[in-house]
Amino acid sequence: MRFAFLALLFAACSPASPTETKVPTSDPKSSTSATAAPSFEDDVAFLRKHGAVTVLESPSGGRVAVSAKYQGRVMTSAVRADGASLGWIHRAFIASGKTRTQFDNYGGEDRFWLGPEGGQFALYFAPGKPFDFNQWQTPAALQEGEWEVKEATPQSVTFTRAMKLVNWSGTQFELTVERTVRVVASEPLLSGAPKAKWIAYETVNKVTNTGKSALTKDTGLLSIWILGMFQPAPDAKIVVPFNKGAGGEIVNDRYFGKIATERLRIDEANGCVLLVADGKSRGKIGLSPARATSALGSYSASTKMLTLVRIVQPDPKNDYVDNMWEKRPDPFKGDALNAYNDGPTEPGKASLGGFYELESSSPAMALAPGASLTHTHATLHVEVDDEVRSLVSRSFPIPATCLF
Repeated sequence: MRFAFLALLFAACSPASPTETKVPTSDPKSSTSATAAPSFEDDVAFLRKHGAVTVLESPSGGRVAVSAKYQGRVMTSAVRADGASLGWIHRAFIASGKTRTQFDNYGGEDRFWLGPEGGQFALYFAPGKPFDFNQWQTPAALQEGEWEVKEATPQSVTFTRAMKLVNWSGTQFELTVERTVRVVASEPLLSGAPKAKWIAYETVNKVTNTGKSALTKDTGLLSIWILGMFQPAPDAKIVVPFNKGAGGEIVNDRYFGKIATERLRIDEANGCVLLVADGKSRGKIGLSPARATSALGSYSASTKMLTLVRIVQPDPKNDYVDNMWEKRPDPFKGDALNAYNDGPTEPGKASLGGFYELESSSPAMALAPGASLTHTHATLHVEVDDEVRSLVSRSFPIPATCLF
């Protein structure tokens, strides 16, 4: 799949409404100036002190840093070689050299995980354990060990990994993962802004059932789950467009407790959900495959950076695993797109590092032995100037009135 194909999907999106969108804020008295992010060069130099890093180069001038050591993650990227680092990297954790923790949080703006996180078929809770934070544990297969490099070029790298996992109900899974990270040479959405500074890449994630048994609903299905960590800012906001014509709730904000109204806004007129992305208050939202579109994104006026994540349009006829931290009446009525703002895990406790995430999930994988499913997650960062702002209002899959 290429962005040119995705652009055809976005052409069907409704144009932005002229209605003004009131944006939630982290604190009306706080400054909107963001803490300066490290440069891409600085982050790559830091990462190379602790392991090998592959830097992919885009014809547009952008850069993408990829790490086999950290499970084939895109660690960070930049719209130019000397530009700001756009991914969130947890330097303190990397420098500590720790592993086998509850969550080996290296950071990274595109990492491979598998769902579901919670529920009766959860992968992140040991069999029979309660669904609370103290029992939450990232599977070793998803956070430990270097992934094998199968193939590499100046614009792409392909990783492979075999893994075994057990879910909350005791079902065992044997899988192989093939994951390709590649920069995208041309961006149809920016064809009207020839001087724009941007970087675009996609990860193509293929999972194969190498076990002897089929994956079934009775014993639990899995999903490909891609999560991107990004630099927060006091004025940063996550923007998720939704299908206004679909039924059911617009957004699920109950993952870690209801989100305060001053931090989350549903703009029904323009068809978008807005969440503060300051990395200071823990909250997660999700949109069902019926409500989700093929995109979600974020924007910070102080950094002038727009981030857009794209997938193939979710099909509401497909099953999606439910990631809620509780037993679910139907564990296959989950969300296709999610977003997360980090903050203290409990009152008086530390956060996981302070970041925000844009996430996508594949349909549930009911795979026969030897069968595979592929999920592609594409990321575009573009520096916003007057030319780009005008273009966004005409051709982007997120209404400009919600972004700006």
